[in-house]
Amino acid sequence: MALTIFRGIRTCPLMLCPSAYFARKHGVFYCTMKSTDSQTATQERQQSAQLKGSPKIQSKTIDKLLKDYEAIIGIETHVQLNTLTKAFCSCPYSYGAQPNTSICPVCMGLPGALPVLNSKVVEFAVKVGLALNCKLSLDSKFDRKQYFYPDLPKGYQISQFDIPIASGGFVDVDLPVEFGGGHRRFGITRVHMEEDAGKLLHTGNRSYSQVDLNRAGVPLLEIVSEPDMRTGIEAAEYAAELQRLVRYLGVSNGNMQEGSLRCDVNISIRPIGQQKFGTKVEIKNLNSFSSVGRAIDFEISRQVLLHSQGQDDQIVQETRLWDEGAQKTITMRKKEGLSDYRYFPEPDLPGVSISKEYVDRIRDSLPELPEMKRRRYEEMGLSMQDILFLTNDVNVTEFFDATISGGADIKLAANWIMGDIAAYMKNEKLTINEIKLTPQELVELIASIKNGTISGKIGKEVLFELMAKGGTVKGMVKEKNLVQIVDPVEIEKMVDKVIADNPKQLEQYRSGKTKIQGFFAGQVMKESKGKANPKLLNQILLKKLNAKN
Repeated sequence: MALTIFRGIRTCPLMLCPSAYFARKHGVFYCTMKSTDSQTATQERQQSAQLKGSPKIQSKTIDKLLKDYEAIIGIETHVQLNTLTKAFCSCPYSYGAQPNTSICPVCMGLPGALPVLNSKVVEFAVKVGLALNCKLSLDSKFDRKQYFYPDLPKGYQISQFDIPIASGGFVDVDLPVEFGGGHRRFGITRVHMEEDAGKLLHTGNRSYSQVDLNRAGVPLLEIVSEPDMRTGIEAAEYAAELQRLVRYLGVSNGNMQEGSLRCDVNISIRPIGQQKFGTKVEIKNLNSFSSVGRAIDFEISRQVLLHSQGQDDQIVQETRLWDEGAQKTITMRKKEGLSDYRYFPEPDLPGVSISKEYVDRIRDSLPELPEMKRRRYEEMGLSMQDILFLTNDVNVTEFFDATISGGADIKLAANWIMGDIAAYMKNEKLTINEIKLTPQELVELIASIKNGTISGKIGKEVLFELMAKGGTVKGMVKEKNLVQIVDPVEIEKMVDKVIADNPKQLEQYRSGKTKIQGFFAGQVMKESKGKANPKLLNQILLKKLNAKN
């Protein structure tokens, strides 16, 4: 078994008998593998599979050809669950930890080590299944998926094959306004539980790779969509909606950069009107939603160009990688079929049985999900652009809900959050949970501006102070004497002074250059240190400027 698993691992020439070479550096366990000559053959196959001409060069031709073809897109999404321990052992997992420091005989696949199912994995799977409107299997099981890869220590992956825990669901998505808007519903084929593999750490010159098994055994949910998407935008928004959903549920952080959410896209094309699907190509190495869209657009163009040139036989069932630097897909390997995996029931784990009462308890505990929030905000009268911004981040939407629950005007609260607060967070690289402003103080700030206690200009200064240092609106207004000046006599004195100090500008105004009124208003505001009531100021100023004397 061990010889089968570690076949191809570099052997040490100094030893009398060939054996796997394992190095220990700084107390950390490493497994090092040497590349074989097969890599050269793979590279040659990759080069021969590339198009001679880039689709970008022939963009005008492609645009015409695309009108005659339809893309069929489905996505397999792997969601890493944020359980305290791995799926089948008690090892914790922490992203970025030193290699091979969170492993045990179970996740290393050592002989005699038996897996024990983490109950939280089942709970999270049921949550996601319900949130995706799926039918749940009250009795499901685990299966062994057989394949060899250096980061798979057991030589198989514990997964689910013919009886997934959830199937036959759907997810609703609202497309961004800048991409035409509209509502879409995409089918969900299945949701099943499985374990993750380890990770290969490649060297700079790629002469050998090292295996980190920290990730081996980490629980995953694989969410398989129906082939309902037709464009890169639809696919990217579908993936983004899944990220929002798992974050709202609290089952995963959904960070693509950390590999907590990984998307494998399946694409085929067919002439418009044809019912039969074309040859499916899988794309991996998609680390952002924008790369999902760009990779799909490139692959559609590549396949359409081959079809139009009568070379559709060159579109083979394979796995391709997205090269972010070159902005194109490249061949990785021939795609395996289901028969290649030789699935059979996992003999070391019992079946998974859940009761209707268990499911109902979880259903009752579900939070308000993104789609529900969007519809609720729509009923409040917010625009779709506002809605998509506010619901994109679960923490932002909770902040917004807490603000309007405190009595703040809905549109004003949305504008403050989407405007000055969002700009501050972007500049300071902070999340809304990391700023010092609370929803209660935003309510107080909006009310203070609305009732005339402080001006909008002063309100912005107070806002930035609260986000940076915290405190209360009332305390800050009192401490810095920021109360708005609403006494007409006091404002009139300031207006008279500004007009007297600027005779040249007054002459220009009275000769017809009325836009210069803004200059006078600015000078009065400066004189009042931003505290003059703007409405009252403009009334008095206009009267004075238009006076004959």
